[in-house]
Amino acid sequence: MKIQLVDFLVIIAYLVLVTVIGLVLKKQAERSKNDYLLGGKSMPYWMLGVSNASGMFDISGTAWMVAIMFVYGVKSIWLPWLWPVFNQIFLMVYLSVWLRRSNVSTGAEWMLTRFGNKADAQLSHKIIIAFALLSCLGFMAYGFIGLGKFIEIFIPWPLVQHYVPFTLAPEYVAHTYGIIFTLFTVFYSLLGGMKSIVWADLIHYVIMVFVSFAIAIIAMNALAAHGSLPVPNGWTDLFFGKDLNLDWTGYIDEVNDKISADGFSPFGYFFALMTAKGILSSLAGPAPNYDMQKILSTKSPREAALMSMIVNVVLLPTRYLLIIGIAILGLLYYKDINIASPNGQDFERILPAVLNAYIPSGLLGLVLVGLMGAFMGTFAGTFNAAQAYMVNDIYLKSFNPNATNKQITKMNYLTGIVVVAISISLGFFAKDVNSILQWIVSALYGGYIAANVLKWHWWRFNSNGFFWGMFAGILSAMILPYIFTETVPLYYFPIILVLSALGSVVGSLMTPATDTEVLKKFYKNVTPWGFWGPIHDEVMKDDPAFSPNKNFKMDMFNVVIGTIGQTSITALPVFVVLMMPLQTGITAAVLAVCVVILWKTWYEKLPTANN
Repeated sequence: MKIQLVDFLVIIAYLVLVTVIGLVLKKQAERSKNDYLLGGKSMPYWMLGVSNASGMFDISGTAWMVAIMFVYGVKSIWLPWLWPVFNQIFLMVYLSVWLRRSNVSTGAEWMLTRFGNKADAQLSHKIIIAFALLSCLGFMAYGFIGLGKFIEIFIPWPLVQHYVPFTLAPEYVAHTYGIIFTLFTVFYSLLGGMKSIVWADLIHYVIMVFVSFAIAIIAMNALAAHGSLPVPNGWTDLFFGKDLNLDWTGYIDEVNDKISADGFSPFGYFFALMTAKGILSSLAGPAPNYDMQKILSTKSPREAALMSMIVNVVLLPTRYLLIIGIAILGLLYYKDINIASPNGQDFERILPAVLNAYIPSGLLGLVLVGLMGAFMGTFAGTFNAAQAYMVNDIYLKSFNPNATNKQITKMNYLTGIVVVAISISLGFFAKDVNSILQWIVSALYGGYIAANVLKWHWWRFNSNGFFWGMFAGILSAMILPYIFTETVPLYYFPIILVLSALGSVVGSLMTPATDTEVLKKFYKNVTPWGFWGPIHDEVMKDDPAFSPNKNFKMDMFNVVIGTIGQTSITALPVFVVLMMPLQTGITAAVLAVCVVILWKTWYEKLPTANN
């Protein structure tokens, strides 16, 4: 273990800095509900975009992406489409504008603008609150324990025991580290609200840029010294056919077992299904978490779109410099790093193993701060989102709608303490509830898509349809894993989608339509494209000058160009660090063409600041 005093000092300095940020911004956050939850909708879009990107630079995701880069090579760039990473392009092109026009504080409050405030409309409001809180608590719990396990690798408890007067059972070391860093995160986000989260994320991102470039340079120097990587044919190819055609025999034989266990073959079919699911997920819009809160925090719909654009520009190149750098060092020194686990080689241990062995002191401290900062940013953003739903959608809607700013501030603190206490408790029972929580989270997202696509695009879709669509999707996603026990979840996703869509459509058609006045107001304000004919006609009767949204074809064109550009900006740093000049030049040219096209077809046609 190479961690030295200078690394500890770097970590301590970072923790002190984020604590000061929370204290400095405390008074601003206490001015109003919107100041606390949304930063007063006063922050520039580029700061919110960097903050959002910084929060996505998480430890567990980065460890997984290093592992798949090691195993699948440049083709691994496509695998984050599982999430899907290109949902940020849909947001950039049009969905962030639609969402921000609602001028609400949370995704649950948005439901009231779409379905109204009558008794039958409360079903959609309540189920989205449940969805948001369950997913937030689940992510916070596993972020908590994930951070603790990461820190434990670099700071073993025997080292700490020289300086503390008590002993600790090995199974609680990760939890203890998790609590320590979680408390710092909670302190600055609880006091300063959204603004403190954004400022802390900005500092963290600057650190990660420096760290990523430094590790990329170290990797390039090591690769130049060795001459080539010990990888099979096709590892450096971006594109693929029906099959991956990667055979690690004679290189690192156990990687073949990893490829077989992942179940991504035949890769062409897997990719097609992954893309289809990703498109539907993207059409549904953002889930009610920190991503949505950042969009709602922007000054205007125009800045919401620009914020989502910034996420793509600042996140992907920086993150992939780090990923390809660590993967190269892992490949070159594979025999010297220990990634063994009770179940065989664990390739997700490559990230900490390489950092521990090949990153010099001082820089290692910055790397740890960067990756810890990613956890803290993700945790803080999710924490803020959970508070928003509890205060805005439960306390103010159901208990005290006339609460003063002082009462709201106290409730922000109280709900924050409750949220973090629950998430830490779940983290302590992680071994017992791991399968249950993962089951709930995957079920929630499995049932999310159909209902949330229809809410934007079909006028006849109502609150009952939303409830039954979500319920059918969640229930089927809970049951199907027990039926398809040896199947990758993506392969039975179409069944979940069909059942959820049936619940949405039948639930809507079996109950009265949403009040026409509510639909007219929503349609005129948001101006979505889709199946809004009857509502469009009603709006035109009242306002013949109204201009409907006819941008479907152009939006879809921009999504395609944006996705090509996003893939190019992801692949570019990978080819640079691999020192492949031809591929670098081609990728840069494709990216430049995409930028020019989007400047003309998207940027110049964005709404003005007041629309």
